[in-house]
Amino acid sequence: MSSSESRNKVPCQRIRLTGVVQGVGFRPFVWRLAKELRLSGWVRTDARGLEIEARGPEQKIDALVERLQREAPPFSRIDSVHRRMAETQETEEGFAILNSLGGRAATMIGPDTAVCRSCLQDMFDPKGRRWRYAFTSCAHCGPRYAVCRELPFDRARTSFAGFAMCSKCQAEFQRAHDRRLRTAGIGCPKCGPRLALVDPAGNALAGDPVANALALLREGKILAVKGPGGFQLMCDARNVAAVAALRTRKRQPAAPFPVMFANALSATALVHVSVGEPGLLNLPERPIILLKKRNRCDAALPGVAPDLAWLGVILPVSPLHYLLFHEAAGRPEGTSWLDRAEELALVVTSGNPAGEPPAINNAEALRRLVGMADAFLLHDLELAVGAEDSVACSGPGGLQLVRRSRGYAPRSVKLPFSTPPILAFGVHDKSTVCVTRGNEAFLSHHLGNLFNPLTAEALRETAERLLAVLDASPALVVHDRDPDNPATRLAREFAARRGVPQLAVQQHHAHIAAVLAEHHRDGPAYALALDGFGLGDDGKAWGGELLRVDGASYARLGHLLPLRLAAGDHESGQPWRFAAGVLHALGRGGEIERRFADQPDAGAVAARLSAGADVEETTSMGRLLDAAAGLLGICAVTRFRGQAGLLLEGLAERHGEVRPLSGGWAIEAGCLDLRPLFAVLADEKNPKVGAALFHATLAAALTDWLVAAAPPDAMVAAGGGCLQNQVLGRGLRTGLADAGLRLLEARRIPPNDGGIALGQAWVAQHHLQGTPSR
Repeated sequence: MSSSESRNKVPCQRIRLTGVVQGVGFRPFVWRLAKELRLSGWVRTDARGLEIEARGPEQKIDALVERLQREAPPFSRIDSVHRRMAETQETEEGFAILNSLGGRAATMIGPDTAVCRSCLQDMFDPKGRRWRYAFTSCAHCGPRYAVCRELPFDRARTSFAGFAMCSKCQAEFQRAHDRRLRTAGIGCPKCGPRLALVDPAGNALAGDPVANALALLREGKILAVKGPGGFQLMCDARNVAAVAALRTRKRQPAAPFPVMFANALSATALVHVSVGEPGLLNLPERPIILLKKRNRCDAALPGVAPDLAWLGVILPVSPLHYLLFHEAAGRPEGTSWLDRAEELALVVTSGNPAGEPPAINNAEALRRLVGMADAFLLHDLELAVGAEDSVACSGPGGLQLVRRSRGYAPRSVKLPFSTPPILAFGVHDKSTVCVTRGNEAFLSHHLGNLFNPLTAEALRETAERLLAVLDASPALVVHDRDPDNPATRLAREFAARRGVPQLAVQQHHAHIAAVLAEHHRDGPAYALALDGFGLGDDGKAWGGELLRVDGASYARLGHLLPLRLAAGDHESGQPWRFAAGVLHALGRGGEIERRFADQPDAGAVAARLSAGADVEETTSMGRLLDAAAGLLGICAVTRFRGQAGLLLEGLAERHGEVRPLSGGWAIEAGCLDLRPLFAVLADEKNPKVGAALFHATLAAALTDWLVAAAPPDAMVAAGGGCLQNQVLGRGLRTGLADAGLRLLEARRIPPNDGGIALGQAWVAQHHLQGTPSR
């Protein structure tokens, strides 16, 4: 090599990043840093993540790598950085963004996020070219997972591929220092997707789609609106007739509806918005947040969330949502109107008949929502996948997801070690699937109840899509131990079709495993698994379990005193039947017919319990919550799943804290007996007092039970659907803290059945590592 050639060579490194580094503005970010540091080279994405070639002084390349990690774009996540020296090349001026490459996937796309403030400024600037444009987005916001067809994530592999950019958008797409540099969803009214308002037959209605849609809402009509994760049904939340009509058409007579407000200030007249909660409402993931109602809420929003203590509140997510509120505000210029209270409040619920997954595209919506919507506000951007709104509650323990879906899925959870890919099918209720790749678990969005054929098909499609996007082929399929669970049947069908081995994981083991996975712990953990029903190892209905969980193994240390029920009642929606079981356990079976005289089967149930014939036992905590609601006269027959527990919880919250009942429980041989508490509840005349006493005593009893079983300084955890109960969770958390124990609980993964697939995958990983499974 000549001396002149040597002088022309400069240090060159290849830098590989993995994690969430696609669809989050990472390439433009790298380009800007490289320009600032006067480095030459290029950046590109491929199926493995993001690759950089950097040429320049070594100290500047070091600075680039350090700043990549310290200043990474919002919504990105760097899991690994690998550097290697590359062959020195002739120095070329400039730093380029190259086209993406394909290949085997080793990265993941970011989730969908709400439109950012900068894009809102563009939308509400009457002099700008995106004035009232319903698809405005940039590198920092907008659809990602919903429009991604394959990795690596770029425009050609998304639903935007069919929209040719105009010259101005093309210039922005390529312009340095533009926040839309290389943004897949770039567009404008001239070249992007278009809105249309159509009647139920699909005929376009003349005029401005947004203005006409708002007019219909104000007339009390029900609209099907194509939202960021699929179709949503909307009506005026202040119009009692519109809300009642929506309930009738959707076949949801009492289930609570969430309400969309323009901003947090608009909601404060009807709900308590505590310190920090406006920030939760404005999270880019934009979940529905359950907030405590003010006294005037039910009168102002009649029939929206009747008799419950909390209202689900959500702020606008997509540009189209914002346009409806902008229209209601009179089309003001700028964004200052977003900081003022606005009157408009809209019920926003999933666009589906009860029990089915939401419709995600136009022809499907027009077919499935016929008779439900008076008009359809839709557009021609196809969604690759649909996802309902996520739901979360807020409290002293922070944000807790109740439903993990749009905005959070398919964000990964780190696992303790790498194994071959695993596919976990969860259980039938609040179903999700989970795919592992290496040391990451990707939990799908919420799918629904698998007893519905359309939901079962959606689960099959979601599993196949996740595997395809992740380029993973499962080495193990995991399912629940219950052979009659629809998720188990689907898992076995998949495993047989693919010739893949299977692993069965007990439901309550999986509940606790999901909590440990979220907190990156292996165990051993002493834990409470509290839910409605899961098949136990003895073939009986479990649901109030004290476990010791250690990787793939677990031991049942104790359980709630079994409650005897008439056969077939363990999952019925009739709390009076569970109350009847409690009365029988108290030796007061003779009261059943008198107390529940309005129930035609009361005599037969009393006779079966008395005879001990055709009965079964359960240790379910969920059924004890129902029993308390039945005994106190709060709810004899439910009108939606979980109603009795929600009403009981709401009364306790409204009453306020009370002291636990002295002597309200007993523990013998690991069995927690709550009959002393129920004996008092059976004679309590004030439902509010009874609900408060029940929660306080139950929390104290569970604390005592867990503390008695766990060694000093042990790891303690709790999971299962009953942990959605904010009053119970608060009491348990406080009681354990007073005993010197910090409770591990589900936060970013739902405590209910929506997290079971993750727990199954975690157990399976430990199984593959050689830990024996019980």
